[in-house]
Amino acid sequence: MESPPSILGIDRSLQGRSWRWRGGNMDLAGHNSLDHDIVAQLLLSRGVPPDDLERHRNPSLRSFLPDPALFRDMETAAERLADAVERREAVTVYGDYDVDGATSAALLIRLLRALGHDADHYIPDRLLEGYGPSGEALVRLGEQGAKLVVTVDCGAMAHQALTMARDAGVEVIVVDHHKCAAQLPPAVALVNPNRLDEADEAAAHGHLAAVGVAFLLAVATVRVLRGRGYFQGRREPDLFALLDLVALGTVADVAALHGLNRAFVAQGLKVMARRDGVGLSALIDASRLTRAPVCSDLGFALGPRINAGGRVGESTLGVRLLTTDDPEEARRIATQLSALNEERRAIEAMVQEAAEAQVDAQHNRAVLVLAGRGWHPGVIGIVAGRIKEKTGKPTLVIALDADEAGNGKGSGRSIAGVDLGAAIIAARELGLLVAGGGHAMAAGLTVDPARLDALAQWLDEQLGTTVTAAMANQSLLLDLAIAPGGLTPHLVEELESAGPYGMGWPGPRVAVGPVRMVKADLVGTDHVRMIVRGDDGASFKAIAFRAASTELGQVLLNATHHRRLWLAGRAKIDDWASRPQAELHVDDAAFAD
Repeated sequence: MESPPSILGIDRSLQGRSWRWRGGNMDLAGHNSLDHDIVAQLLLSRGVPPDDLERHRNPSLRSFLPDPALFRDMETAAERLADAVERREAVTVYGDYDVDGATSAALLIRLLRALGHDADHYIPDRLLEGYGPSGEALVRLGEQGAKLVVTVDCGAMAHQALTMARDAGVEVIVVDHHKCAAQLPPAVALVNPNRLDEADEAAAHGHLAAVGVAFLLAVATVRVLRGRGYFQGRREPDLFALLDLVALGTVADVAALHGLNRAFVAQGLKVMARRDGVGLSALIDASRLTRAPVCSDLGFALGPRINAGGRVGESTLGVRLLTTDDPEEARRIATQLSALNEERRAIEAMVQEAAEAQVDAQHNRAVLVLAGRGWHPGVIGIVAGRIKEKTGKPTLVIALDADEAGNGKGSGRSIAGVDLGAAIIAARELGLLVAGGGHAMAAGLTVDPARLDALAQWLDEQLGTTVTAAMANQSLLLDLAIAPGGLTPHLVEELESAGPYGMGWPGPRVAVGPVRMVKADLVGTDHVRMIVRGDDGASFKAIAFRAASTELGQVLLNATHHRRLWLAGRAKIDDWASRPQAELHVDDAAFAD
């Protein structure tokens, strides 16, 4: 099929990409009458059917929440959790050490408290125990009195650990969203929309983060208890109040923000703005946010602080913060997490520099496999994501033991159109990995260092064609082209009203121009700050983050007012001035003449 024409005549930008309308054209399925309804255009270009526009304009839980009973084992899990509540059984929630794991665990603990019960938590240490349920830990929890263990954001592939738990008489419910194998581990119930035996209607929710699946379990459990008459004389829990956790976990786990997830985040941000949660309120203060959080804050300010505990500090800090009702304890933990986040940034910078030094030697590889001794395993996922963004290739970053003993721990990030999680599972089944799993855009693995070359070669053979095709299709997709005078706060507000934006629901990108450079300089470590002016006389500020060392950054820094440019990026509000002004966060640029 012939490719759609480029827009503005830009077939090769400074980033080497063609510029095209999102969805391939601006016809928007013939809805030319919607030319002045920017929100409708944004929704249509993101795949919303014309007859479903109103539901998506204001995504509500009522409109998008499915019946939890659609999912396999959901009713069994809800019945068993309801039994534990009524019998006052000891329950332990076994979570992962990242944001999705912490929010999922906190959600179920807060649910049980609202039901007049309680639960302990168990978060494994990233360095000492690694990812996923440990059979020894599950058996130990049973010996300590836990009648029921609920694993969240882990467990779907924990065959050995759950077999040990079953043999020891420990009952386990698994709540997960990672890819599954055909054979499931033994459990009382395994709730996961990505089960291979899931029905189509439930499998359509495979983009949920684990915290979203945990919320559906909360809904199902309350319904079971309601049917049993548990709430006669008791107040039902306010499940809506748990959506701040769902929003945080969903965005921080980079889950696709369409359908139910978009409703979760849109409504969760409203709950977060009320600041009813003691822990999240303290975290917002520690992040120095002076306004209600927006979607990007969850991924760039709040989420990294929760993650820092599991990456370079104490793995339980996140769930403790999100479940405490003591403001002083919350303030103390939030302050500690902020300090750990700064430490994480320094460690990340060192690992990234070492990993990037290996990239040139792998320029022929479809998937970058970067490994180093002594690299901190707590930052390898972030570094993989950074290098993937710079190179446009799926990237694995692997931390090897400094003493050359033991296996390497790796984390991978992929590009659109390349299912890295499936490849890692296949590599594990072939014996190339000790352990591994994940989803399309991210994966984790454990590997014998002696198998690294074999792994890299196999990934090249399996994914080479797919990666080449995916990279060839990496055009810059635009939603709107405007003159500089059209970049206004009102436009930004209108664009944002079609949010929240994130993975799978990309923020609108606009092309602004033509412009001439008035001033360009370097700020921070490698950001390019600019003032530009258009032919219409309007000027605005722009910034290209982490671009100074790239061809794009160098052209911007050295551009003269004689050459006209088109700039493409995200329109944002700069509220540092006496009155809000619109600015552009630049992703790409191209010469206009």
